Amino acid sequence: MNLGFPEMLFLFFLALIIFGPKKLPEVGRQIGKALNEFKRASNEFRSQIESEIANLERETTPEILPPSKPPQGAVASGTLIEASAAPASPAAPEAALPVPESSAPARAPDA
Repeated sequence: MNLGFPEMLFLFFLALIIFGPKKLPEVGRQIGKALNEFKRASNEFRSQIESEIANLERETTPEILPPSKPPQGAVASGTLIEASAAPASPAAPEAALPVPESSAPARAPDA
């Protein structure tokens, strides 16, 4: 409903003729109050809908659970290769493990 200046002027003169100059300000106030009430009600309705949507989103957010343990005796994929490459005994000597360069003791320079 896009009214230009000529249409608004026509409606003003039509209302002036119908209601008269004494009644026109009162009619204008009533229309203003009605529009204000409508705007307030629509804002209240919108805020209520938004709060309900936010509540639903909070309720439906899935809870992230820790991974479950596999059944006893089950073998996960890829563990056979890793298991065969691992040392056979847990008490293997430390000398068999590679030592990173940063933790190796520094050598004295040859003189």
